[in-house]
Amino acid sequence: MTQTIRKNLNDHAWARWSAMLFIALMMLFAHMFVDVISPLKELIQLQRGWTSDVFGTYAGSEYLLNVWGFLIVAGIILDKMGIRFTGELSAIIMLAGACIKYYAVSDAFVGTGLEAWLNSWWVAMPGSAKLASLGFMIFGCGCEMAGITASKALAKWFEGKEMALAMGLEMALARVGVFFIFTISPRIAGIGGADPSVVRPVAFCTALLLIGLICYTIFCLMDKKLDKQLGEVATGEPEEEFKIGDIGKIFSSRLFWIVAMLCVLYYSAIFPFQKFAANMLQSNLGISATAASDIFRWFPIGAAFITPFLGWFLDRKGKGATMLILGSLLMIICHTTFALVLPAFPSKMIAFSAIILLGISFSLVPAALWPSIPKIMDKRYLGSAYSLIFWVQNFGLSGTPIIIGYALEKTNPGVAEQIAAGVEGATYNYTVPMLLFASLGVLALLFALWLKADDARNHYGLEQPNIKK
Repeated sequence: MTQTIRKNLNDHAWARWSAMLFIALMMLFAHMFVDVISPLKELIQLQRGWTSDVFGTYAGSEYLLNVWGFLIVAGIILDKMGIRFTGELSAIIMLAGACIKYYAVSDAFVGTGLEAWLNSWWVAMPGSAKLASLGFMIFGCGCEMAGITASKALAKWFEGKEMALAMGLEMALARVGVFFIFTISPRIAGIGGADPSVVRPVAFCTALLLIGLICYTIFCLMDKKLDKQLGEVATGEPEEEFKIGDIGKIFSSRLFWIVAMLCVLYYSAIFPFQKFAANMLQSNLGISATAASDIFRWFPIGAAFITPFLGWFLDRKGKGATMLILGSLLMIICHTTFALVLPAFPSKMIAFSAIILLGISFSLVPAALWPSIPKIMDKRYLGSAYSLIFWVQNFGLSGTPIIIGYALEKTNPGVAEQIAAGVEGATYNYTVPMLLFASLGVLALLFALWLKADDARNHYGLEQPNIKK
């Protein structure tokens, strides 16, 4: 007698790709909020008095609480409570932080007793920047928690299937969010009009985060049904539970530290760069903030189009460690071009070409890096492994924009005062900051080479395809 094979929900292509879409939408809206002010650096300097070092401190604040241990706690929550509880919590935290940031930059905050009190201490930062940084810190906790939850959720739903492609598509959709925000933020703000404002784009993206929470709630309903089919416990976790002592096992892994250092060095030259990229192009090319954003917005689009194809290739052909090396090399070339070539030859074509190459780099590294983690870490503490890598990464993401902002001010004395006074033609020289970004790429390349050599010796399978025949 032929026995009927029962399919689980994630065995149906429509179901697992729908789940991916709901997860990706939450991350899409989160990435849009992250960079909503990035194209508006000069405008917020004019309207709220945020100099480059203040802007750098604000940008780094997104990761500050994560550096001080929240991400470790988030990983433990994820491994203990599961992807449904943790994802919902992360979406709520993001929304709460966004509301605080919105109030900080709004006109309603100006002239309040809270602003006066915040202005009365640590005078190096305006009160609006201090409160916005607090909101961004809270948002950052939710955003990074959402990131590790999304990775573990996709690993669960696509285990033995198109995992790299799914992660690649999720990242691609998030990259499209960066394209959208660099396109619409200056226009929603009304730059070039009679009444430009940083408030409108922040309000718009805050509303999108609420929609993201709804999307993840729908995914949770699907995941609950899958757990019933799998016969797992309510949290959806494997029978062998995560233990606090497993953190020590993760930290004692040499391979973990190679991957974590590669991650922190590479991403520190990407995400902090996004905060300054539009202003860098504006300064080097002598164009408006809107025109500069229109050039830089193509960076995530290159990544969005190529990442799914790379995921497809990794699933079927492998070569993940090789992709990490190639991606690091491309990033070095791009940042060196921004540092040395673009100032000498201020061409939009050169800028656009370098942006597209950086987008390809940003496809190669994440597409290869994140699907490799389940190959080297025990499933029981996969969530904590992701969170600890993100935690190490956040040290770089928190400190790098502060260093870049400081370097920008020190190598451009008097420029901030000229911009605040409305002096026409006042711009920053970005050579030193861009060389700092390029040096991070060189260090990332060294760790990528080390990782490939270690994989060749110990056969972790980083060069092997994900789909098993």
